[in-house]
Amino acid sequence: MIYENVLGEQFKTLHPALQKRYSIKPGQSFRASGVMDEIKGGPFWLYPLFYFGVSFKLFFPEHGKQVPFTILNKAKTGSNGEMQIHWERAFYFPKKTRYFNALMSESSSQNIIKDYLGEPSVFYSDLSFQIESSNTLTITSKKQRLLLGKLEIPLPRLFQGLATVKETYHEDSDSFTISVSVRNPLIGTVFSYKGAFKEDA
Repeated sequence: MIYENVLGEQFKTLHPALQKRYSIKPGQSFRASGVMDEIKGGPFWLYPLFYFGVSFKLFFPEHGKQVPFTILNKAKTGSNGEMQIHWERAFYFPKKTRYFNALMSESSSQNIIKDYLGEPSVFYSDLSFQIESSNTLTITSKKQRLLLGKLEIPLPRLFQGLATVKETYHEDSDSFTISVSVRNPLIGTVFSYKGAFKEDA
């Protein structure tokens, strides 16, 4: 429901499959499996940061092609009473399983989604949702902060990893495709992946 609230009446223009995917309520979940055509990392000198991210189920240094993955979204009510969606994205490399997890909630006052990345969360980003067409949803990151315990430090744009996510539903194959690109104004691409998945039966 948090995504429906942010998109408002536009939400009804999405394909029913995308509406179902993004309208889970507390106690409900969405599970899917698929294959990433390709997962890319940034320059090698960023690898220490990627290894650091592994401990928080955030970034990871591995990359490759035809990587199996799963998505699990669970809706719940947080301790503060707000609705939250937990995202677990698991990538199954030949010798390791890596994660890219987040906890999202709604900021009704700003009409954005609050995205807390990692477990425990070490990074925060505002997310903006737009509908390109009935079968394509685009998500972009805006303001970002570094989280150090209860301390939240706003990040200047030059230190931000700006994400663009495109998710599309294909009727002919009853599947979704997703592409994610995280870029930094100075470094360029920091992390990216693209692939396809289907909802588990």
